[in-house]
Amino acid sequence: MKNPLEFYNQRKEELASKSAKLKTKLINLAVFRLIVFLITAFLVYLTFGKYPDVFIIAFLGISLFSFLVIKNINLKREKAILDKKYAINTTEIKVLNGDFYQLETGKEFINPTHFYSNDIDLFGKGSFFQYTNRTATFDGKKALANLFTDNNIDAILAKQNAIKELSDKVNWRQHFSALASLVTVKSTSRSIVSWLGDYTSVFPKYLANIQIGFSVISLLLIGFVSFGFLSFSFLTAWFFIGLFVTGRFLKKTSNLYAETDKARETFKQYHQLLNEIETESFTAKNLLEKQIVIQSENKKASKIFKEFAKILDAFDNRNNIVIAVLGNGLFLWDILNACKVEKWIANYKHTVENWFEVVAYFDAQNSMANFKFNHPKFVFPEISSEKEIIKSTNLGHPLLNVDKRVDNDFIIDDEQFFIVTGANMAGKSTFLRTVSLSIVMANCGLPVCAEKFKYHPIKLITSMRTSDSLTDDESYFYSELKRLKFIVDQIKTEKYFIILDEILKGTNSKDKATGSKKFVEKLTKSKSTGIIATHDVSLCELENEFSGIKNYYFDAEIINDELHFDYTIKNGVCKNMNASFLLQKMEIV
Repeated sequence: MKNPLEFYNQRKEELASKSAKLKTKLINLAVFRLIVFLITAFLVYLTFGKYPDVFIIAFLGISLFSFLVIKNINLKREKAILDKKYAINTTEIKVLNGDFYQLETGKEFINPTHFYSNDIDLFGKGSFFQYTNRTATFDGKKALANLFTDNNIDAILAKQNAIKELSDKVNWRQHFSALASLVTVKSTSRSIVSWLGDYTSVFPKYLANIQIGFSVISLLLIGFVSFGFLSFSFLTAWFFIGLFVTGRFLKKTSNLYAETDKARETFKQYHQLLNEIETESFTAKNLLEKQIVIQSENKKASKIFKEFAKILDAFDNRNNIVIAVLGNGLFLWDILNACKVEKWIANYKHTVENWFEVVAYFDAQNSMANFKFNHPKFVFPEISSEKEIIKSTNLGHPLLNVDKRVDNDFIIDDEQFFIVTGANMAGKSTFLRTVSLSIVMANCGLPVCAEKFKYHPIKLITSMRTSDSLTDDESYFYSELKRLKFIVDQIKTEKYFIILDEILKGTNSKDKATGSKKFVEKLTKSKSTGIIATHDVSLCELENEFSGIKNYYFDAEIINDELHFDYTIKNGVCKNMNASFLLQKMEIV
């Protein structure tokens, strides 16, 4: 079993060493390039006017200098990748040490009306998403958020196998993320797919043939003029004809360029990521299925994306004044690239969305695999068909410090309800979130924070964090009623694990007790399973009426005029409440 901290620290040292060596190479290369330039310039000066010597020296010097420039670009890219990987490992060390609050919070995914996400700190500051997310693309981030909120209990073992396999591919995962991080995109894939899907060709098909014919004539004219067979005026006249033809389609080419320019960086990024997916060997069923999606055409998806990225780069050269004038005047450059763009769109717009989704899938899975790698002691749930919904040993919250965390054994059968009472701050809410998050993690295929975890897959629904709404002119009580109605409607058609924290908080004690009992009775008869945390000990009387209801509590003790909590769940009803003590201790009363 790998120790993640040791691995990341060792990896950082290796990457720092490689990066330092590359930096030295780049410095040496820069010096050598300068020397080549100076020597070439000096030799050209010495041989100036001596033909063909000056041309041979100039050609060799420029060729060597160009080679060194390309070598420099490749080395700089290689170093940039190493530096990104170094940053990735630095981040992992910080997260394992509890410092993850600088990462993206995923607050844009907060949804108060969702089945559970608003109640269990799934998104936002200090959330599970912030702790887990390592996606490098916008679509990957969205895919990860969807995985956490899908409430999907299908094919959990297949999900587990994919995460297990990717977890072991640390180098591949980090290289994938580093490549994705090197490119800053201007548009989301959704907007690109929408544009491609709706795009209708505006250039006549014959225009591509005209461009070819025009370019051939231009080359012939250049040749004839060079050898003195024709006057330069012929080439000048032809040049202005080319500008006129290009000008006729200027508005259309400009509109097309404006759209493609937004997508150019995205295709640059994605062709590299697709290549990484295509060339890697996978065995897990889910991973293989996604890999097959990007092999559906006669060419690899990465090559198709790369071709389009090159077309868009060429199209972008219209901003170069030399190409804009000479290219369009002699070779109808704008028309050439516009026709290439439209041809590519016509050929591949039907399948681009699937390729984007594959990249997003792997990006999201990498985050979950990274979570698994970082927690080698967490266990994958053992999927069961028995009556026990959850049978766990030492179940804990994955975001709590292992040295301070108190784990609990937790077993609950199908159609059972636990009524949990307890003193303030004794651990009820943390326990509810622990159980909730373990269900979400299990359904996603993630390992859970437990020593053992046997699980019968079930969907989750919660009501723990209801709030009033000034915008919708809703009281707190009405908001809570709407939430409870939502739960009742959902359990009519499917089985859920229901977790509630204080029912009917927005009404008086007597009314609350009566209403809460009736609601719990309704839940019990619905064949649902779940946990209800409450300060109302009168609800505990329902244990005597329904065999499926069990009472548990979290306790607090006052020792030497100080509160002490053991955060351990126990059978029975809580006898020690602490509100009065806290009011006195804090000198409020």
